Amino acid sequence: MNPRQSKHKTITLRDVARDSGFSPATVSIVLNEAPLARYIPVHTKDRIEKAALRLGYRPNQLARSLRSSRNHTLGVMVFDITDPYCTPIVRGIEQTLYQASFVPILADAHNDRGRFERYLEMLLERRVEGLVVVANWMLVDINLLADMEKRNIPTVIIGRELQRGSINSVLVDNEAGGKLAIEHLHSLGHRKIAFIRGPKMLGDSGSRWKGVRGFVKSAGLTIDEKLVCELPDLREPNAGFDGGVRATEEFLRRKRPFTAIMAFDDMTALGCIRALTKAGVKVPEQCSIIGFDDVAPAAFSTPALTTIRQPMEAMGTTAVQIVVDSIRAAVERRDGNVIHRKVAPELVVRESTRAIS
Repeated sequence: MNPRQSKHKTITLRDVARDSGFSPATVSIVLNEAPLARYIPVHTKDRIEKAALRLGYRPNQLARSLRSSRNHTLGVMVFDITDPYCTPIVRGIEQTLYQASFVPILADAHNDRGRFERYLEMLLERRVEGLVVVANWMLVDINLLADMEKRNIPTVIIGRELQRGSINSVLVDNEAGGKLAIEHLHSLGHRKIAFIRGPKMLGDSGSRWKGVRGFVKSAGLTIDEKLVCELPDLREPNAGFDGGVRATEEFLRRKRPFTAIMAFDDMTALGCIRALTKAGVKVPEQCSIIGFDDVAPAAFSTPALTTIRQPMEAMGTTAVQIVVDSIRAAVERRDGNVIHRKVAPELVVRESTRAIS
């Protein structure tokens, strides 16, 4: 067959068999990497593979997956793709899946429970081999992942640690991050510090506050309860910005002196900067601000935001590695352990914090 003709029709195993001079059965064994392929001579494999390459043969992946129950696809569920926290995590997931020869099927739930349920059903119908879920506030009251456990599909949650039998997790050490933030402000001489805690419904909030209180106790400091605000339950990824504005305005109304604000996350911190600037308070000359996460806008704000970095891309990478290892363990009939991995946070010092003069 003329190779040019192959561009105008689907090349089949029989075409490769005719071109190579071997039977369709032998060609099928070689190109589908069947167990019997190890008994076929190397020179035979070489001729078949060269013929397939010359003709432009591509194996039918759907048929192969039906035979082997493997399709090398992974479901990636996010609750809101517009969340700046989500983007670097998805980049880490995609890059690592590519290296592992897996194809992601991305589903964005748009912060809608019904949409999450339907997408989960659709991913199961497409027989994904594993699932990675990038968590947010919505995951707190969702108990839909039991389906994954029932079907023994390896699953990793990024950003939450669920106490479930077979659900793996990857998250930052929030307690250590809270301690890093308060330590930084303390090292700059700040003692009158205002705090914006996260929503009660989020486990991150309690863990970060535990880190703060642990340091405060060890350093012999006190927290002025009049300088503590709590964000309401968030329903949008950027709602923290408005929460930061309102909390800072409340601090100013209370007329309690403060020289720094520790915000729950970066979007909240950016809201603090907006409110202080509007009130004529200079950052960092009159008030230092520190955030948490290190989302992209943090580096581009004026002033650039000091923050506690979550290694978000690395978290996506780690989640995929856990899922792929679990899939391989199942294929090889090995027992796999449930993994709850915490990654270390990192202090990133920029322009929004400075020592008290």
